[in-house]
Amino acid sequence: MPAATIAATLLLNATYEPLGVVSSRRAIVLVLAGKAEPVDVSDALCRAELVALPVPVVVRLTRYVRVPYPAQVPLSRRAVFTRDGSTCVYCGAPATSIDHVWPRSRGGTHTWDNVVAACRRCNHTKADRSLAELGWTLPQPPRAPSGSAWRMLGHRAVDPRWRTWLGLPDAA
Repeated sequence: MPAATIAATLLLNATYEPLGVVSSRRAIVLVLAGKAEPVDVSDALCRAELVALPVPVVVRLTRYVRVPYPAQVPLSRRAVFTRDGSTCVYCGAPATSIDHVWPRSRGGTHTWDNVVAACRRCNHTKADRSLAELGWTLPQPPRAPSGSAWRMLGHRAVDPRWRTWLGLPDAA
C-alpha cells in the first residue's frame, strides 16, 4: 500500500466547516463516489487501472452534514501531554506521567482542571500532597482545551496545509 494512501486528509462540510480527519484512502473513495470534491491536493498520485488521482490533502463534502459536537475534548493522557507541551508543569523537564493537582486520595477529580503533565521525579516528590503543603505553584491553572482544532484533532499533529481551514495562524 503506498504511503500516500495512509496519510491523513482534512474533511470539510459543504459549507467549508472542518468536520474531522479521515485517511487519504477514505478521502479518495469519497471523491470517486462523488460524495466529496478535492479542495487541496498533494503531489503524490494514486493510480488505478483506469484512473490516476492526486492524493487529496483537504476534501469538501458535496452535501451538508449536520454533526453534533461533544461539549468538551475527551480527557486522555496523550491530550494532557499535548496541552502541556510534553513538559513537566512543575520543573520544565520532559513529562513522563500525569499528576492530579489536588490528589484523588483527597477527593480530587480526574478532570481537565485537575490533571497536569509531570516528570517522574516531581510526581514522586509530590505524591498525595497538595501544592500548598510543598510550597509549589503552577505557572497557570490547568484548563480544558477549547476550539474547533482541539475538538477535531485532539492530540493529532496539524498538517501545515490545513491551517487555513482550521482558522489557525500560519507557523513561523
